Amino acid sequence: MKSITDNIKSIIIVTIVVLLGTFASMRLMKIQVVGSENIVTHKTYGSDALTYVREITPTRGEILDFNGNVLVENTTRCDLVLRKAFFTEDIAEGNSCLLEIYKALLEHGYEFEDTLPITKTMPYEFTKEDVAEMVGSLNLNPYATAENCIDKLISDYKIDESYSPDEKRIIAGMRYTMMDKDFSYSLDLVLAKNVDHQTVIDMKELGNFCRGIEAVDAAEREIVRGDILPHEIGVIGPIYAEEYDDLKDKGYAMNDYVGKSGIELAMEKELRGKAGTEEVTVVDGAIVDVKTREETVPGESVKLTVDGAYQLKLQGILDKFLKDRPFYNGNKVNKGALVVLDAKTGAVKGMATAPTYNLKDMTEDYESLVKAENSPMFNRCTWGQYLPGSTFKTVTATAGLNEGVITGNSTFNCTRNYEFYGGKFQCTGYHGAISVRRAIEVSCNIFFYETSRNLGIDNITKYAKLYGLGSSTGIETGDAAGFLCNPETFAERGEPWYIGYVIQAGIGNQACGFTPLQLANVAATIGNRGVRYQPYLVDSLYTYGSNELVKKTKPTVADEIDLNYDYVYDYIIDGMIDAARACPAPYQLTDLGFSVAIKTGTPQTDMNDKNKQNSVFIGFAPADDPEIAFAGVIEGGEYSKYMIRDIILSYQQCYGLNGVKPTAQLPAEVRNGTTAAAAAATTTSSNTAVTSTTATTSTTAVPAQ
Repeated sequence: MKSITDNIKSIIIVTIVVLLGTFASMRLMKIQVVGSENIVTHKTYGSDALTYVREITPTRGEILDFNGNVLVENTTRCDLVLRKAFFTEDIAEGNSCLLEIYKALLEHGYEFEDTLPITKTMPYEFTKEDVAEMVGSLNLNPYATAENCIDKLISDYKIDESYSPDEKRIIAGMRYTMMDKDFSYSLDLVLAKNVDHQTVIDMKELGNFCRGIEAVDAAEREIVRGDILPHEIGVIGPIYAEEYDDLKDKGYAMNDYVGKSGIELAMEKELRGKAGTEEVTVVDGAIVDVKTREETVPGESVKLTVDGAYQLKLQGILDKFLKDRPFYNGNKVNKGALVVLDAKTGAVKGMATAPTYNLKDMTEDYESLVKAENSPMFNRCTWGQYLPGSTFKTVTATAGLNEGVITGNSTFNCTRNYEFYGGKFQCTGYHGAISVRRAIEVSCNIFFYETSRNLGIDNITKYAKLYGLGSSTGIETGDAAGFLCNPETFAERGEPWYIGYVIQAGIGNQACGFTPLQLANVAATIGNRGVRYQPYLVDSLYTYGSNELVKKTKPTVADEIDLNYDYVYDYIIDGMIDAARACPAPYQLTDLGFSVAIKTGTPQTDMNDKNKQNSVFIGFAPADDPEIAFAGVIEGGEYSKYMIRDIILSYQQCYGLNGVKPTAQLPAEVRNGTTAAAAAATTTSSNTAVTSTTATTSTTAVPAQ
């Protein structure tokens, strides 16, 4: 009886062991073979068929300038990939095939790029600081060394002693990359990109022994015009491991590319489109059936608000100015920014920053640009934060007039010297009894000291915010919010606030910072008599490969200053028109056929050295019915207003202005950044639009609106 019971127990134990083994093998098969794939038995081909679903990446939309010239497009390249459906499941055989593939590619001048962050030769070391995720994926403790990681891969994938140490490292790297890139039935492993025809032939022959090697057409993002808005266009790049958890829920695969910066990032959803899926059936190593399950929808083409011809002219104007005036008080002057807006809508019509670069140079030699002098990759238009200087007096004037602190006829006596709570301040001249219009024209500090004292910092802050200062403009690609001069900002920084700062805040010369984009929007708001639009870069969206309009951006009113008195902007604009008369020939603004309104500033950048300053301007034209608003900053220089004439005339050539039709065409590409842009700059001193005779080098995909 006892022996029967023991036998029954033995049978039960064996059965449990077998079941556990079966469950373990099923789990292993799920990890190694099925993964996240949808593997099913095909109804037609029976149990011998392998059917899986794979994703079809959509064609990414193009990026176009305002006239439809292609700035970024897609081209086709040939890639070699490894497909899991055909690759051997035998680990030893797979290791041998991987090494043969690696060597064959190397013979043809291509090298498989593994993602294993460990040096290629002994002694093994990590090639990046953060390897926690990689170590964790190998089920090693956090203190594992690079040597431990290599040993674990060699063990897990049974890379035997028949291979040399270098060969073991090659196979280990390829195996890790297969894991890291989620090599699966739906995700191929990219072996080499953009391969030539002979390599394809030779590798396909190798595929007779190492099954799974395929040549596929792949879309490649091509920068057609890297010299137009490089900071705002941006780039795409591979998905990083830390991004994948979020992106996979949005339909991205590990080997997809995604926008990393600029328009490529801001408009990622629209540019990407929608991935499709297809059902693939394989029998005896051959594809026997492919069915579309979800149609692929290509991305939409993005047309910008900026005309490429004008952008190049604007960059040339800035760079030529810096080239012609390279020094101020013995200091090098080589940095600045210009922003031009459509005054009636807020659309960005041009943004130039110096120094600059060509987007192609960034993709070809990123490290050199990162290390380059004066940070050419820094967009001073949207991220540079500058003291506004006397341009801020227009904000203080708005507050004073609208709050009833002053009227158009109020006068203060300027004797050059001013005392406030024991502090001594000065004006640049002796202006006597002066009112607001004249004070704006000659930039009288005393008038605005007194106005600021009567307003108080709360009112100054209130109107600065109404002009959008201290907040992001909302532009698609992002920008700095800037910061205001008030007790709150000082408290946030842990700095003391003194009452004397009030009057300095009122003239824009005390601890505040605004971007040139924000300052251009201040100018536009003045021209629109208190209506502030949100700046934007995207004009419209089009169906890929067609002229079919999908969406047109509608101007958005961000805020509006409620006027207590109808005359508020009359005095401010008249003062700015008067200020425009102070430009000497050949920079004069009085013979253009319409009036121009400007305000300049020379904020001190070092309170201990009055010789250190920036040169700032804002303005709009025509003054009575603005079409264009602009702002500019020259770091460490002077006379930035001398660029205004060419800014306006170039705008007239490219977009049309005050009834004059545009005539300019897109010139050839500039590859040497600031230097070449300065040399190619087209300027004029007449009020007649000049037609460029240089033929366009880009294709037109969408007609201008």
